[in-house]
Parts: sequence; structure tokens; C-alpha cells
Amino acid sequence: MTEKYLAQPDLDFIAQVKSLGGETLKKCYQCATCSVACPIAPEDSPFPRKEMIAASWGLKDKLICSGDIWLCHECGDCSDLCPRGAAPGDVLSAIRSVAITEYARPKALANAVNDPKKLPLLLGIPAIWFAFLAFITMTAGETMTKIFEYIPFFDWAPVHEGEHMIAQADFFSTWFVDLTFVPTATIVAIIFFLGLKNFLKDIHENAVLQGKTDKTTLDYKALFQALIRIIPTILKHDKFNECEANKDRATPHMMVLYSFIGLFIVTSIGFILLYVFQNHGPYSQLTPMKWLANISGVALVIGSGLMIKNRLDKKEDQKTYYKDWFILGVVFMLGLTGMLTEMTRLAHMEYITYFLYYLHLIAIFELFAFLPFSKMAHLVYRLTAMTYAEYGNRK
Repeated sequence: MTEKYLAQPDLDFIAQVKSLGGETLKKCYQCATCSVACPIAPEDSPFPRKEMIAASWGLKDKLICSGDIWLCHECGDCSDLCPRGAAPGDVLSAIRSVAITEYARPKALANAVNDPKKLPLLLGIPAIWFAFLAFITMTAGETMTKIFEYIPFFDWAPVHEGEHMIAQADFFSTWFVDLTFVPTATIVAIIFFLGLKNFLKDIHENAVLQGKTDKTTLDYKALFQALIRIIPTILKHDKFNECEANKDRATPHMMVLYSFIGLFIVTSIGFILLYVFQNHGPYSQLTPMKWLANISGVALVIGSGLMIKNRLDKKEDQKTYYKDWFILGVVFMLGLTGMLTEMTRLAHMEYITYFLYYLHLIAIFELFAFLPFSKMAHLVYRLTAMTYAEYGNRK
């Protein structure tokens, strides 16, 4: 690890940070105002001054291996008070994007997610795939029925004559969706596991080397206990609420977080009902599951909409970058198409419902398939970094 920190400056890294939103990096003249102003920086070895120095010198490995870049919530206090307009918060955000790319595999896909020129490809792949599955669902129903009749797991007894085509189409569409997203979720989990394994090792070595922890070895049991202790801080958004410059970000951010938690619960229940209890639905709007789904969906639309508004309301000298808009656009479209799909279904507008559901599936794929490569990966890396800071007794 020591040898890693003695590496030569990486000029490509400096250029990469600038391209991802840190073009103000060289304005920094190390006055330390940012570290003094930051309300959530630890007392020992506070950020972001040391990160600004390392970034200016091109010390990529030192920054990527540091958990401190993830403790920053980009609240903007440091950027507002910087006498030179160096925008340390934006620089750290850019460094985090580089770190996500470094820990994710394959790197080519991670680079594509941050490249606006690759957006048509990222959208086109799921669009073609789901159009293909829709074609199969509509034209190969009888053939698929014969195939599934030979699989003991599937019980076709509830499908009676007269209900056959409707039940068959509903089941095929659900099965094909799961056929896509279950393997996708598995692959994403593996990518995150491998990335987090290296990430945790690196931030521990970094903390030991720089004296930011009194723990010399990783105790995973104690680390899990630290995770339990840090969860209330996450759920209450305590760190966000300590910030002043962009305090209005806390509420919409919390709405999006809780909406994802609610939708995860609903999806898990629906999966169990379908594949364990063979209950294909549809479910009454009066069931608790539907209430939770609808409330979460509305919260997702409003929360992401407010986050978009906050970025549009930024001052002229406060730029917003593609990496920010990509994930905001995906999240907003996910919530909007989901709610509109349900509303048009209840209004019996079948063809509009099918089209909206098609767009909804594309949005889901964009979110989950590219989760380890987009800005949304901060959900995992920041949680890990905050957990380690708690475990390492960082004050």
C-alpha cells in the first residue's frame, strides 16, 4: 500500500476528474476553509482539503482507496465558502465517479455509463430485448404453454377455458420479466460483492496507514455491529441535515430513499406470492401491499422531481453534469411510467398501458443493470464507508 502512495502523478486522472465535474480543481490554493466549514468532516484528518491536494497532484490511488471521499454528502457548504471558487464538493463528486469506475467490472461498461454518446446504446439494448419478449408473449402463447406443461414447478390448473388467453399472457409477461431481472440482479450483486471486497480492504489499509483508525485488523462481526448502529443515521438523514447550503436536498433525497425501500418490500412480497403461493394477481387496491406500492411510487415521482428542480434552479456558475442527469432521469422515468401504467390499467386503456409498461421495464433495466456503474452506486459505497468510519472509531 505504501508503494502505491509513492506512485508518480497520474495526469490522466486529473483530466478525468475535470471532465466529470471537477474542472475547478486547480483554483484551490490550500487555505483549508473547506475543511473548517464542513459540518460533517471528522475531527481527525478532516476532509476535503487533503483530497483537494491529492487530486491536484494526480494521486489517484491514494484517493480511490480512501473512504473519506464517500463521507462527503456534497452539501455545498465548502463550495459556497471557498474564496477561490474551487468547489471542493464537486471535485469530490467527480472523484467518487472515478472510484465507482475503478471498482466496477467490466470497466468498459462503467465508462459507457458516464459517456453521453453511449446513451442510445444503453437504451437500445433493453428496448430491443423487451420488444422481442413482447412479441413472443403475443404470438407464441400456445407453444409456450406446451413447454411449461412439462415443468412440474408451474401449475396450470387454475387456467380455465375462456380465461386462458388472459391468464396465459399475464403469466408469460411476468415470467419473461423475471427471466430478465433475476439473472441481472444476481450479476449486479456479484459485481458489488467483488467491488466491495476490494473497497473495504483498501479503505482499511488507507485508514491504518494514515492513522484514521485504532483497528489494525478487520473484524467483520464488529463491522456488522457498526452497520446496525449507522442505519438510524442513514434513515434519519442526520448528516444531510447538518449541512446548510443545500439543506433543501435532504427531504427529496429521503423521499427517494424510502420509496425504494417500500418498492423493494412490495417486489419481494409479489415475488413470493407468485412463485411460492402461485397467486398471479391482480391484487385489490385496498390491500396493504398496494397501498405501500402506491405511496412509494408517488414519493419516488415527487422526490426525484424535486431533485431535478433543485438542479435546474442552480446558479449559472454551478454546473450539473451528465452523470447526475443520467441517474436522475432514470429514477424519475421509473416512478412516472410505473404510476402511469397503473392509472391507465385501471382506466382500461390497454394499449397505452402496454406502451407505458414497456417504457417502465426499460427504466427498471437502466437502473438495476447499471447500478454498480452509475452515481447510484453511492448507496452501497457510502454506506460501507460510513460503517467503516463508525467501526474504526473515527471522531
